[in-house]
Amino acid sequence: LTSKNIQCMRTLLNLAHCHGAVLGTSWQLVLATLQHLVWILGLKPGVGGALKPGRAVEGPSTVLTTAVMTDLPVISNILSRLFESSQYLDDVSLHHLINALCSLSLEAMDMAYGNNKEPSLFAVAKLLETGLVNMHRIEILWRPLTGHLLEVCQHPNSRMREWGAEALTSLIKAGLTFSHDPPLSQNQVKLQLLLLNPLKELSNISHPDIRIKQLECVLQILQSQGDSLGPGWPLVLGVMGAIRSDQGESLIRTAFQCLQLVVTDFLPTMPCTCLQIVVEVAGSFGLHNQELNISLTSIGLLWNISDYFFQRGEIIEKELNKEEAVLQKQAEEKGVMLNRPFHPAPPFDCLWLCLYAKLGELCVDPRPAVRKSAGQTLFSTIGAHGTLLQHSTWHTVIWKVLFHLLDRVRESSTTADKEKIESGGGNILIHHSRDTAEKQWAETWVLTLAGVARIFNTRRYLLQPLGDFSQAWDVLLDHIQSAALSKNNEVSLAALKSFQEILQIVSPVRDSEKPDTPPAINVSVPVVVGTTTATSLGRSFMRTDSIGERIGRYSGSEPPVIADEIEDLNLWWAAWNSWYRIGSESTRPPITCDKLTFIPSQPFLTALIQIFPALYQHIKTGFSMDDLHKLGVILHGAVSVPISSDASPFILPSYTEAVLTSLQEAVLTALDVLQKAICVGSESMQIMYPAIFDQLLAFVEFSCKPPQYGQLETKHIANAKYNQIQLFAPAEWVALNYVPFAERSLEVVVDLYQKTACHKAVVTEKVLQNIIKTLRIPLSLKYSCPSESTWKLAVSSLLKVLSIGLPVARQHASSGKFDSMWPELANTFEDFLFTKSTPPDNLSIQEFQKNESVDVEVVQLISTEILPYANFIPKEFVGQIMTMLNKGSIHSQSSSFTEAEIDIRMREEFSKVCFETLLQFSFSNKVTTPQEGYISRMALSVLLKRSQDVLHRYIEDERLSGKCPLPRQQVTEIIFVLKAISTLIDSLKKTQPENVDANTWAQVIALYPTLVECITCSSSEVCSALKEALVPFKDFMHPPASKVQNGES
Repeated sequence: LTSKNIQCMRTLLNLAHCHGAVLGTSWQLVLATLQHLVWILGLKPGVGGALKPGRAVEGPSTVLTTAVMTDLPVISNILSRLFESSQYLDDVSLHHLINALCSLSLEAMDMAYGNNKEPSLFAVAKLLETGLVNMHRIEILWRPLTGHLLEVCQHPNSRMREWGAEALTSLIKAGLTFSHDPPLSQNQVKLQLLLLNPLKELSNISHPDIRIKQLECVLQILQSQGDSLGPGWPLVLGVMGAIRSDQGESLIRTAFQCLQLVVTDFLPTMPCTCLQIVVEVAGSFGLHNQELNISLTSIGLLWNISDYFFQRGEIIEKELNKEEAVLQKQAEEKGVMLNRPFHPAPPFDCLWLCLYAKLGELCVDPRPAVRKSAGQTLFSTIGAHGTLLQHSTWHTVIWKVLFHLLDRVRESSTTADKEKIESGGGNILIHHSRDTAEKQWAETWVLTLAGVARIFNTRRYLLQPLGDFSQAWDVLLDHIQSAALSKNNEVSLAALKSFQEILQIVSPVRDSEKPDTPPAINVSVPVVVGTTTATSLGRSFMRTDSIGERIGRYSGSEPPVIADEIEDLNLWWAAWNSWYRIGSESTRPPITCDKLTFIPSQPFLTALIQIFPALYQHIKTGFSMDDLHKLGVILHGAVSVPISSDASPFILPSYTEAVLTSLQEAVLTALDVLQKAICVGSESMQIMYPAIFDQLLAFVEFSCKPPQYGQLETKHIANAKYNQIQLFAPAEWVALNYVPFAERSLEVVVDLYQKTACHKAVVTEKVLQNIIKTLRIPLSLKYSCPSESTWKLAVSSLLKVLSIGLPVARQHASSGKFDSMWPELANTFEDFLFTKSTPPDNLSIQEFQKNESVDVEVVQLISTEILPYANFIPKEFVGQIMTMLNKGSIHSQSSSFTEAEIDIRMREEFSKVCFETLLQFSFSNKVTTPQEGYISRMALSVLLKRSQDVLHRYIEDERLSGKCPLPRQQVTEIIFVLKAISTLIDSLKKTQPENVDANTWAQVIALYPTLVECITCSSSEVCSALKEALVPFKDFMHPPASKVQNGES
């Protein structure tokens, strides 16, 4: 390159500089030449499009002399000045210049296709330079300029693209910072949109390097011009939102950085109409699946956005309403409907609904962490800010947001994969409760259902006046029901907790001092209700007020008045029906017993039964016998369900404790709530007493006959004292220890009977007979009961019940209502006092005597409560009792006793009491009519026969024993009989002669020969008793009466 060449170039440059305005299409030639020069000189474009000498000059062909080297900077300078002076060209000439640059650039682009050599960037650099100096009239050149640069940005050559993007973004930034006249901030909407449009157009280009440039430009615009973007916001936000999941992590990260900047710094400065776009963009980042942290952070941004809406609600609402009016007017002029999402809800409410809908979408994201975070945010937002919504908007929230979400979650949960998910690489372990997609969806289901239930509970007063609240209630109950009956323990238990929650209706808080404890209405079951504050609870229904007034009223003192109160019976009956369906489905025993049988867990059943008291408070007025029967089926079913052997160590009490499981406690609580309600209820309710007794008595039977759960094989745990559990038993299911439960039920029966014995229904339905019949089971088993405590409690209960029930039975003697009870009672006494079960070998003598004293108590009851009233009691019954006493008064010797034990084990005390009772009733000084005397005659003949038997046996044994003394208890017995005979004769003498019939005297006198035979006995004690017995017979010894003839003896 010689100096002549250089001189030539300088001339050309000067020509262009001075006469650019008349060059017209000749610019093409001039520029092509200049491009060639630039290439020869190795000038490279720098910042702002100016050309600077490159680092190394390409190719050996270009040899620059030293002289030329010194001219280089001068030439580069003149080149720049040439394009700077384009600002003085008129508009037409400027267009010629730009067209020439564009066509030069197109040539360069064509040459760069499929070519790895460095492309010529001269034209692009000079387009940038020309654009920058002509900012004051940018409108006239902007479209052709940016249109061409956008094409350059799509070029396959990366260096070419990079400069196209550099030029375009530099122009946009310069355009926004330039001091236009009038300034951009003064309503230059058109110009601003013109400047920003190419930025948006870049979103259609898929090259990542271009998109990075685009987003860096957005970030710089936000940092420098964010406050004054105004009408340009939708475009800028659109650029962020246009990033797709498949465009790589770094792009998504940069775009997200822009969004974070917007949310933290620029929400107050952007027009309110753009807020909805911010919500959508933030939501779209939540759905990106490249980077979990970005999804989670975007959910946090949505929460911040909602907070901003809440704090500036009034301003936003005003501005949106103003905008809405304008749009409405335009739509009417065009004769079209206003079209926006969630129309016709007011615009401010639509903003909230868009936010809820976005969070709702994120609640069904494939990633569990995103679902969980979105769910918590959605329900917190509705909980904290829902009061701002207009009343009618709640309809959309319930149906379009919440129920729609529940449907989707339920569907995904029921179709989720049951395959185990392998732990993620490295050392990350997945907990076993979350190691399948199904379990992870279960967590989402739980969270969603709980959230919806809490909203129904705390916002009830807002939802109830909506026209279709009862349909919504039914849908919610349906969701609770399907979750409760799902075969996943976590979901089913959570569904019941949600059920509990919607029954604890929270009335709006009056006392702003205690916002954390909403008062529940008539509730006995403690349930954690989501924290509701005074601020977020009250919201009036009239919608003419502004947000400011509303917010003021939330903290005000009067809660909203609720028309026709919350006690809407139909709703509660729908809840009862749902509860019954859940209960009957879940407690129904399986038909087959394969390995996969689903058995509900104990916490589930406990929660199910604990719901009843709260539910009952709402439906007690219409609760019928039929409903009580349904309840009984569920209670019985729930108690019969066995426990999985894996869970048994955590649920079963240790063997030595006699405690109830929480399920058994809940069942008794449910019955207790019922009986208390019946007690204070109307006459029609009180006919339910017998049904409650039946239910409790069925539980009492469990002590001896544990319930079966379908065909399921279970191992039973009885009292450990007699029956240690075999831990290696093959059964997979363990039946509970029913003894403490049955015994507690029995205590309840006794307690309830003491209160209700005289009640008409209790008398008519033969409750006393049923109690006796049930008690007969443990009493006849006696020592064979699974637990020793059972028969002891049964006998003490029987004594308590009889002491109350027998007077009632005598009172109704004539009505025949108790006729069938007497034989049952006689058989029960018989089975207990003369049990067929043998005492265990390890029973100590003290224990035996204790047990004997119980038998004695029973006989004492007979002597105080039954026999004195014999004239009100059927004769057959009295006859049975007499036979029993007779049998008891004869020593019944068991063959299994050893000689040493014989003394003690003969139940001597018992025999004595039986004998005394016979003696006591064998005569009566009070008898006034022959009918009343029948018990005396009966007792007497039994007693005399009994004495005769004892005497005969003694004489026989004495004769056979030779020199050996007889056993002590036999000697005691004969002494007792002899004393009884003397007492009896004394008593007979004192009795009015007409009250003792001849037959009795004959039996007494018949004893005399037998007594005489005893005289040979060897025992001195027997002799002295015999003497006392023989003395009274002197009164029977009269001389024989002489015959009377003719009035003379």
